[in-house]
Amino acid sequence: MKLRLKELRRESGATQRQIAEYLGLKQQTYSRYETGLLQPSLPVMEKLSNYYKTSVDYIMGITDDKTQPKRVTEPATE
Repeated sequence: MKLRLKELRRESGATQRQIAEYLGLKQQTYSRYETGLLQPSLPVMEKLSNYYKTSVDYIMGITDDKTQPKRVTEPATE
């Protein structure tokens, strides 16, 4: 996962500080995600997937498919 985070950030042209600010974190915390010293929480992973327009599975290295899946919405109940 740490390699994917660094790769995505570099591809986006963003700095660690910019990503950390987007996430509401300190730059040092985000840096630890990229070095593998810390694991992001699920809410942070969801924000990262939205920022990079990819899936949590891609960030985690579960898949090599970068496309962001479409969200399924529940039908309205009466």
